Amino acid sequence: QMQLVESGGGLVQAGGSLRLSCAASGRTFGIFTSYAMAWFRQAPGKEREFVAAVAWGGGSTYYSDSVKGRFTISRDSTKNTVSLQMDSLRPEDTAVYYCATARTAESAARTMGITTWGQGTQVTVSS
Repeated sequence: QMQLVESGGGLVQAGGSLRLSCAASGRTFGIFTSYAMAWFRQAPGKEREFVAAVAWGGGSTYYSDSVKGRFTISRDSTKNTVSLQMDSLRPEDTAVYYCATARTAESAARTMGITTWGQGTQVTVSS
C-alpha cells in the first residue's frame, strides 16, 4: 500500500508564498510513476475542491481557475515527490491541502479517479 505525506503548510501573510511537498512511501515501485498527481483543498464548511494536477510523465498540468497563474505543480518521479509552489497567496486560499494520486490528470481535474489521499496540511493566509 502506498502512503502520501504532505508537508510545508503554515501561516503566511497575504501576498506571500509557500511550497507544499508530498512524499510517497510504502509500495511505490511502478505505482507512483503510473499515476497522475494532484492537489486538492478543503476550506471550513466547504467541499473539497480540485487545485492542480500533473500527468504521470510530468508533461501536462491542470489548474483550477482560482489558482491559475499563481500556483505551480511539479513532480520528481526519481524521488517520488510532488510539490505545489503557491505564490501571491490570498486569504481565500486558506484551507487544508491534500495530495492525491489519480488515474489521469484529466480525471483529477474533475475530482474523479482518485486512488490515494494524503492526510492533509493546513495553509492559513492572513489578511
